[in-house]
Order: sequence, then structure tokens, then C-alpha cells
Amino acid sequence: MSIRSVTHSVAALAVLVPLAVAPLRAEDDPKEILRRALRIDARNRELERSYTYVQRDEERTLDGAGKVKRRESRTWDVTPLKGSQFRRLIERDDRPLSPKEEQEQEGARQRREAARQKTAGRLANETPAERRKRQERQELARKRRQAEMDEVVEGFDLRLAGEEQIDGEPVWVIAGDPRKGYRFQDGEMARFLSRVKGRIWIAKADYQPVRIDAETTDTISFGGVVARIYKGSHIHIEYTHVNGEVWLPKVERFGASGRILMVKGLRLEGESTYSNYRKFSADSRIVEDQ
Repeated sequence: MSIRSVTHSVAALAVLVPLAVAPLRAEDDPKEILRRALRIDARNRELERSYTYVQRDEERTLDGAGKVKRRESRTWDVTPLKGSQFRRLIERDDRPLSPKEEQEQEGARQRREAARQKTAGRLANETPAERRKRQERQELARKRRQAEMDEVVEGFDLRLAGEEQIDGEPVWVIAGDPRKGYRFQDGEMARFLSRVKGRIWIAKADYQPVRIDAETTDTISFGGVVARIYKGSHIHIEYTHVNGEVWLPKVERFGASGRILMVKGLRLEGESTYSNYRKFSADSRIVEDQ
């Protein structure tokens, strides 16, 4: 269970104290603020792919008393591809890789390079009909993502919980719980969103999310009884303003209890930190992954 998967499965979907106040002005409507913020965040995820950065993941297993039994970390150098990213492992437990591991990483890079060149050749030679089908698939994926964002807004009772400043930036604080009786259209969405509450801090200047806190309100199951995350598991995400154009992750922290297969009482905590953001200059070798 990686930090990235936990945060993106729960926290990125979790924004979100029932609405029991007088109607607000349109610019102060928490639903409209959140709707705009989610659209901006989708744009930010695209901009993130134009940056290189270093990502360090640390995961800790705790005993019943909350003491660390096991600690492990991995550090990655992340390089963008058009449409995705290439993650090269550079450290394990804060130590350089062995020569064998370096060779494995280089082999992975070469395989990815070969796949990119194959994709470039296929795109260069696709017929008008193939291009149209590819564009239709992309449009369907875009509509699916838009529907998911609409579900986040409509599936929660939201309220404007206040206004604060983060790093000198005025922000709205929006809080909420899953809306009682709301039926999420997607089963996977329902599994997460109906069991998560939290808060999101949104910059007033440009509607960009700058902080997220989320907590599970009930058990969330994966694959039936294969894995479960119990009530009270939590996520905290902070973003940093990069190049004056985009808010990108600075730190993601989680604490979770649950079970995986037959291992009960599993307690995990950890964090991902992001640093050294640099705008990437693409060359002719980088092509769009499909």
C-alpha cells in the first residue's frame, strides 16, 4: 500500500458539516468555489507533467503501542513524458542503489524509451480513422473525469467554514460530509466518497487547492475482503506555488489502520515529500503515451 495510492485514492477524492446557512453570494458559494477548484486542479495535474522533481516516500509500520516496528523509504527522480511520467529510483532507505539496482533502473529506462519510439511511429502512421477513434477515446476519458468532479461537488453537503491565510495567500476553507441519501453513479466513487469527510483550503486569487485534510468515517474495502482501511484513517496534503503558475504537492502525510489479506490490526503511517521542481525542456525523444 503506497503513500501515493492512498492519497490519490482517498484524499484527492475527499473534499469535505452540513450546509445550514443563508444563501451566499455566487462568489462565496462553496459548491461553485469547489467546482472551479477541481477544474483548476485537473489543469495542475497536467502542468505537473511538465516538471521534473524529486519524490521521497517513507512508510512506517507501527505496533499496538504506536511505536515504529519497520521503516522504509524510496527516493525517485521523476521526469515527464507527454501524457505520463517516468520515475527512476535513485535511493533506497536514503542510500544510493547498488550497481545491480542501477542496471535494473537503466534497463527500465531503455524499455520505456523503446516503447515511446514505437508509439511515435504508430502515431506518425495512423490513418484518419484511427486518429478519430483515438480522439474519441480521449474525449470519453475527459467526460468521465468531468463526471467524477461533478460527483464530488453534488455528493457532499458543503459549507464555507471560514477564511484564512496560507503563506500570505488568502484562502477559503470549505468543509463537508457525504450528502445523506445521495447515490453516486460509480461504484468505486461510492466506496470512497460516501465514507470520507474533510476540509479543503482554496486560494481566493486563482481557485487553486493549497491544502487538504481528510478522514475516513467508516471502513473502506478493496476487492471484497482483500484489504480494508478502518474508520479514522487520515490524509493531509500541502501544496507549494511553483514558478508563479501552478500549485504542486509539497508534502502528503497519511495515517491508517486496517487489514490486508489475513493480516489484521495493521497500522501504517508515512509521508511523501516533493522537492527540486524544475521546468522540463522536452526534446524530440519525448512523445505522447497512449
